[in-house]
Amino acid sequence: MSPRKPRLGAAGRDSLTVMNRELIECRACPRLVAWREQVAREKVRRFRDWTYWGRPVPGFGDANARLLVMGLAPAAHGANRTGRMFTGDRSGDFLYAALRRAGLAAIPTSTSRDDGQSLSDVYIAAPCRCAPPANKPLPSELANCAHWLDRELTMLRCVRVVLALGSIGWSAALDVFARRGIAIPGPRPRFGHGAQVQLGGGPILLGSYHVSQQNTNTGRLTSTMFDQVLQRARGLLAPVSGRP
Repeated sequence: MSPRKPRLGAAGRDSLTVMNRELIECRACPRLVAWREQVAREKVRRFRDWTYWGRPVPGFGDANARLLVMGLAPAAHGANRTGRMFTGDRSGDFLYAALRRAGLAAIPTSTSRDDGQSLSDVYIAAPCRCAPPANKPLPSELANCAHWLDRELTMLRCVRVVLALGSIGWSAALDVFARRGIAIPGPRPRFGHGAQVQLGGGPILLGSYHVSQQNTNTGRLTSTMFDQVLQRARGLLAPVSGRP
């Protein structure tokens, strides 16, 4: 593997911690606040004994990660229940099992915030931090949430590859790096499974179908397909021939 950039000191980690403390108190989108809290009150029978998180969900992973996985939003009875990205639902089962196979996750499951899961060289974020009705945030809600992603990226200083899960994650990645002054190739790159684009002097953006059950249960996205994308992402982090 190529040399890592200097690891963040305590101040860098504390900055993410401070941001996340502010994020979980956000009430900027009335529709999302009402929905996430309604779900947390009403629950579903299989989780009736849980105390739901019911707040915005912070990112999760290695603050020195070179690989950033960009999701969409917390699931109503997944991350909105557990308080951790892709934790406690079938999408997370699929994602963390693949990360484990790729050597990026400590264990192949993610069921709660205290299950012992940890990530190495990968960080998971999302353009929408609250569970949206029907898993569909409004454009105005994505716009309201964008500044959290902007702040997060200023602290994730080692990111070299971004793996966008779905078209909304892809678009959000293009937007956040454009706001950071990184040149986006024209015409604007289109999302597709396996799509790849170099963002100016910034990271490489890869696309994958989202790990939702809508894709994994229908065979649109298989474990083999996703493993191949992760392998490509890891390959892009490998040293270039002839360079140190």
